[in-house]
Amino acid sequence: MHNQRIERLQDKLRTEGLDGFVGTHPVDNFYFTGTMQSGFLVVPADGEAVFFVRRSVTRAKEEGAVRVEPLGSLKTWKDRVGAAMPRLGSGCKLAAAFDTLVVDGFERLRAALPEAEWANGSALVRAVRMTKDEQELDCMRRAARNVDEALREALPKLKAGMREIELLAEIEYALRRRGHLGLMRVRAAGAELVTGIAASGAAVAKPSAFDGPAGGEGLHPAFSKGAGWSTIEAGEPILLDIGCNVDGYVTDQTRTAVIGELPADLAAAYDASEAILREIESMLKPGAVCEELYERSVAMAAEFGLAEHYMGFGQDAVKFVGHGIGLEIDEWPVLARGFRTELAPGMVLAIEPKFTFPGRGVVGIENSYAITEDGFEKLTISPEGLWRIEP
Repeated sequence: MHNQRIERLQDKLRTEGLDGFVGTHPVDNFYFTGTMQSGFLVVPADGEAVFFVRRSVTRAKEEGAVRVEPLGSLKTWKDRVGAAMPRLGSGCKLAAAFDTLVVDGFERLRAALPEAEWANGSALVRAVRMTKDEQELDCMRRAARNVDEALREALPKLKAGMREIELLAEIEYALRRRGHLGLMRVRAAGAELVTGIAASGAAVAKPSAFDGPAGGEGLHPAFSKGAGWSTIEAGEPILLDIGCNVDGYVTDQTRTAVIGELPADLAAAYDASEAILREIESMLKPGAVCEELYERSVAMAAEFGLAEHYMGFGQDAVKFVGHGIGLEIDEWPVLARGFRTELAPGMVLAIEPKFTFPGRGVVGIENSYAITEDGFEKLTISPEGLWRIEP
């Protein structure tokens, strides 16, 4: 499995005329090796990959699926890399994922391998990771089942006057006991994300730095998103945007709940979100162009008279309706303008049409989908529709 992933990367290296790839991002290295220890993964365009590990070599050898060597001193690392990559030398062209590599780390790489020319290999790695194998899909199916079970366990405890953070804590407790790793990894530089959002009313409609249609007030400006100290009241939308991480792989699901009944206009907006999702599902198959799915969703939001509320509000609205997921929550492909990638079997997307009403709340739905040979498999399994809870 890991060898096949490395071979796919090597195919891309040869196509781009590159001699090798140096993996520095722990998540990328885990994908190719099976271990998330600290070090540099060296993948030559031809030949055996070697993971040079700083710490822990012992764990890397126990867990990893590729050859593991101690990193040792970077001053002498060039000679060890040369043994694994015979093409290393003057004019050698190497790639690294610049989107996750800090300047200091890149300068150390250049100093350690001074004769190499460097190229940005971020797109190569992200393209390889777009297509999931059966083992990856199984992790995401398990994560989706965990979310469904956790919501069924936690939601009966919901009542008016309950704090948002209390509800999220109940959900997280149920998830952790089922194997949720407790974090949702994000590739975007500087981004952080917890299990998800369980928030309601005006609080959840507050924008945040996170690139998503719902923000949430959070517990403090130090992490100003998601669940906060506000209480959940009857008649306001409760957004349950919950993820789960099983064996490193995440799933993403949103359901909208209410204690009692929603105001008619918010209920209508929720119905519009489901209608948009059904339309995207009708187009969700191999060969569909990501940009065209997004543009259709935008057109439908306008047809419903809800364009200004779609995927956020005003300058805080986001410009996508779906995103790839896997080891990270923000993988490729993206359902957004300018993303002309065609869907292919094995890609996994979270699709989340939502409407934000400042001062009132957010309504919407989100499912995770795996693209199949003739359509899609819906990974998230919780019942759809507006979840109504008796006061």
